[in-house]
Amino acid sequence: VGFVSEDEYLEIQGITREQSGDYECSASNDVAAPVVRRVKVTVNYPPYISEAKGTGVPVGQKGTLQCEASAVPSAEFQWYKDDKRLVEGKKGVKVENRPFLSKLIFFNVSEHDYGNYTCVASNKLGHTNASITLFGPGAVSEVNNGTSRRAGCIWLLPLLVLHLLLKF
Repeated sequence: VGFVSEDEYLEIQGITREQSGDYECSASNDVAAPVVRRVKVTVNYPPYISEAKGTGVPVGQKGTLQCEASAVPSAEFQWYKDDKRLVEGKKGVKVENRPFLSKLIFFNVSEHDYGNYTCVASNKLGHTNASITLFGPGAVSEVNNGTSRRAGCIWLLPLLVLHLLLKF
């Protein structure tokens, strides 16, 4: 993409985060050789969560919930359960934060740990959140059009019972 400007600056209106990167500025006239400089353009934007990963873990095992967010400046993460913020140092739970990823680690999962957690990603431009579930083995982890896989099979039970009754 090339831009031509008669002024000492260039204004790019409606810039998007995809347009971040290195740009080259070239100044020329009829008197001297052209001068070229490289400029790095950074586009700041509020966080958006690109991946929120729940998991199924048996009691007594280690479990990890993951929340990945893209943002500039980098997002800060917080975790909540039942509208209560989880603080670092809670027994058996650790929060690992990196610039674009947060992990909530359970070292010894108990029944009390199962449920929905909320990951909140924020920076000075805004915030967003996602609900992530820690569930036990055999629990339904995916919902499709409001109907879980387990619920989708419930209609088979009466049919199976009827089939068995008719057989005897």
